[in-house]
Amino acid sequence: MAAAAGQAPAELSQREQDMQMLLAADAHLGTKNCDFQMERYVYKRRTDGIYIINLGKTWEKLQLAARVIVAIENPQDIIVQSARPYGQRAVLKFAQYTGANAIAGRHTPGTFTNQMQTSFSEPRLLILTDPRTDHQPIKESALGNIPTIAFCDTDSPMRYVDIGIPANNKGRNSIGCLFWLLARMVLQMRGTILPGRKWDVMVDLFFYRDPEEAKEQEEEVAGAPEYAAITDYAAAGQWGGDQWTSDVAAPPPVAGGDWPVAEAPAAGGDGWDQAGAPVAPEGVATAPVAATGWDAAAQPAPQGWE
Repeated sequence: MAAAAGQAPAELSQREQDMQMLLAADAHLGTKNCDFQMERYVYKRRTDGIYIINLGKTWEKLQLAARVIVAIENPQDIIVQSARPYGQRAVLKFAQYTGANAIAGRHTPGTFTNQMQTSFSEPRLLILTDPRTDHQPIKESALGNIPTIAFCDTDSPMRYVDIGIPANNKGRNSIGCLFWLLARMVLQMRGTILPGRKWDVMVDLFFYRDPEEAKEQEEEVAGAPEYAAITDYAAAGQWGGDQWTSDVAAPPPVAGGDWPVAEAPAAGGDGWDQAGAPVAPEGVATAPVAATGWDAAAQPAPQGWE
């Protein structure tokens, strides 16, 4: 046995870690068709008809392509191109970290052959995502004797491709993982990254992002309310007893002395006696009170209905 029971397994080598990453990104899944020049890179065929790519040869071809890229003295003479939407972000990130030029989107015919164009360039190396989609730059590179590196699926045409890297070039995760590995190998060979250390750039940056999903995430982040710090209103001494009484002025005194208190009327025997008038203060004239007709002495005359 490689390791005794109870011992921690040995750390995976760099090649084994890369193989696990390629497996997780489905870089080994091909198509149901196979080109005769891609048969050498096929490991087996599944029951559903899909060809499985040998990832050992994929990793070796990535190393070979990285050595060719490092051999170019000026990184600006390298053009990385992708017409597929899934590979455009990976192409831009690869060019950012390796110093190459990126062409993301449609290829303008005559870029490598027509000297009258403003976008004319003569690169020393061309890196493509899919030979079938990027057929126009492959034809122009063949006319200009430009070496070409391309990620090739099992059904990709290999004509005019100098170094074909067998891998799944139709998945967003696969394309991003392949460009990330190629960029890391280039930087390791240049000495920018030490061979034993990890690259601090995450592979997620090379993956394609749907514009609608990215917009929704930005809106969710922008729409979240930012709550300020809540002041502790229950602090000691903040609600003291003198807070409200100290600022309130005392009411002014009433001029003219105290008001006289009227005596309460005496209650009659039957409870329906006329209430006594209150005693007026001295020096104040009172108006006579009119009769209300409810005096006890005034009895109505008999009407004969008793």
